[in-house]
Amino acid sequence: RQFHLLTCPLNQQQPNSVMRECITIHLGQAGVQTGNACWELFCLEHGIQPDGQMPSDKTIGGGDDAFNTFFSETGSGKHVPRTVFIDLEPTVIDEVRTGTYRQLYHPEQLISGKEDAANNYARGHYTVGKEIVDLVLDRIRKLADNC
Repeated sequence: RQFHLLTCPLNQQQPNSVMRECITIHLGQAGVQTGNACWELFCLEHGIQPDGQMPSDKTIGGGDDAFNTFFSETGSGKHVPRTVFIDLEPTVIDEVRTGTYRQLYHPEQLISGKEDAANNYARGHYTVGKEIVDLVLDRIRKLADNC
C-alpha cells in the first residue's frame, strides 16, 4: 500500500505564495518495492544522483525546481526524499538499505520490524504491527514538521 500526504504551509518569505511538499509513505513489500522504483525514477527525472547530490551542471533539470516538492535539501547540498518505508518484515527494507540508492535515504526513513504478520490481519494490527506504530508516527511527524 502507498499513501500520499500533501502538506501546504504558507511560505513565510512570500506571504501570497504557497509551498507544496509531498510526503510519501510506502507500506509492506509491494509498497516498499514500488516506492523504491518511484524514487529512482524521480531522481532520474530531476538529475539527482543515487547519493542525493545534484551535479553542478543544472541543465539536467532545466532550472526547474519542482523536485523540491518531493525532496528536502540538507546543508551539504544533498537531496533527501520526503518519504518513509515501512514493513514488518526486514528483508525488503534491507534490499533498499543495500541497493543502488542506499545513500539517498536517511536511515530513520527505513523502518522494519523483526517478523511479518504472516498475512494475518489480527497479528499485524494487534501484536507485531502495534510494536512499531509509535515509531512510524513519530517519523512521519518529523517529516511533516520539516516541511
